[in-house]
Amino acid sequence: MAMGTFPFQWPMDPAASTGLDGSFLPSLLPPPPAGSDDSVAYYGAPQMHAASLPELAAPFPPAATDLAMRRAEEEVAGIRLVHLLMSSAGAIEAGDHALASAQLADANASLAALSTASGIGRVAVHFTDALSRRLFMSPTTTSAPQPPGTDAAFLYHHFYEACPYLKFAHFTANQAILEAFHGCDAVHVVDFSIMQGLQWPALIQALALRPGGPPFLRITGIGPPSPPGRDDLRDVGLRLADLARSVRVRFSFRGVAANTLDEVQPWMLQVAPGEAVAVNSVLQLHRLLADPDDHHYHAPIDAVLDCVASLHPKIFAVVEQEADHNKPGFLDRFTEALFYYSAVFDSLDASGTGSPMAEAYLQREICDIVCNDGAARAERHEPLSRWRDRLARAGLSAVPLGPSALRQARMLVGLSSGEGHSVEEADGCLTLGWHGRPLFSASAWQAFPAVDGAEEHPHNSNTSNVSGSSGGGDGGDSNNSAGSSNGGKTSHTHSSGVVGAGNMFW
Repeated sequence: MAMGTFPFQWPMDPAASTGLDGSFLPSLLPPPPAGSDDSVAYYGAPQMHAASLPELAAPFPPAATDLAMRRAEEEVAGIRLVHLLMSSAGAIEAGDHALASAQLADANASLAALSTASGIGRVAVHFTDALSRRLFMSPTTTSAPQPPGTDAAFLYHHFYEACPYLKFAHFTANQAILEAFHGCDAVHVVDFSIMQGLQWPALIQALALRPGGPPFLRITGIGPPSPPGRDDLRDVGLRLADLARSVRVRFSFRGVAANTLDEVQPWMLQVAPGEAVAVNSVLQLHRLLADPDDHHYHAPIDAVLDCVASLHPKIFAVVEQEADHNKPGFLDRFTEALFYYSAVFDSLDASGTGSPMAEAYLQREICDIVCNDGAARAERHEPLSRWRDRLARAGLSAVPLGPSALRQARMLVGLSSGEGHSVEEADGCLTLGWHGRPLFSASAWQAFPAVDGAEEHPHNSNTSNVSGSSGGGDGGDSNNSAGSSNGGKTSHTHSSGVVGAGNMFW
């Protein structure tokens, strides 16, 4: 079982940590009296030590000694806590819930001796809570508690602001898309999770500044159905259309509401002949996987990758967590998650942002990994090597992310975070890690069209439209309707005008 690199180390040997050796120790003793025999051992009286070395008292005030002792005690308590959590997870896997409960009670007692503001205590709170939910709550109540007035998009936004991981994901994907669209006059981006549209202002700005003028840009954003009285997809489209108009980029937005990606059919995306297509997936594909040892369940990932290949995209940008949380054994999965999220929380501590909402975003993932099994579990992160094999089997070809992408990604991460993060290249893909441990990976793929071109799919969905133009357009009109086959819902926003940059709504 690969344990990974845990960011909280075992206590070092005191002598090794201070760097003291035999040659240095004599310098701490007072010199022998003049004329003393070198062959006779000499021991200074206590008062002689104090008189001859008054400067030694200053570097070690009682407060500093107490702080060092507390840190040493917390290290020992943290190591014991990790072992108790892993022992509890092992007992759960073995079906011994009585032992698991006892170990968890000891873990809670150890947690009381730790600071939960940072370090191992901070991440252990969430894993202890998740184990408690798995042991003592019904399957319908095992999800992490959500702060009032928040949803997935809200927490995603805060995680984006708190650390460089989503910034790296968006930048790397946008760079690959921009290069793939070089020389194209009509381009179409299909975003597997539009959220609040955080990724696209930067791409719109880059296209606006393209030599020779910007292309006509279409974005199709996929997201969950909105609550009654709201149309979140339409709102995102309107904001992006306003931004595009301000920088003179011809723009059209289409929203597709779906609970899961495998509900989306190619015809819903309305890819037009002659368009250069890019498909964007940031932290979405792992949700479509199944248990590796479940050979009776046809995982949705196959249907979604078939859909992607049928679009013949010039680029398919994929960003995923660089972790292995889809192991069949619970203890292996728990251990891998504990090490992975310890590194992520350690990086959040170092950033000094202290965002409770960013922490809540991670807590939801931890709770899902620890509490849920089977079809109920969505967070099934897998490493890049496995994604390479799966995407190649689906008929997609890797597109190397070149030196320019690596250089610019390193610059971005350097500007948006402190020391400790690093961007590395691995066989044409990029990884972002913390102190040498990769945490997120980015890769790019493409599918070549057939000789006779891609098949066009009829559609029968109603759309809602908003149109407008800058520099002498028709003004605007709007009409709203919803509905499509397969239960999908689509909305359409069109802007004939200009594209631009700027953070207009965040």
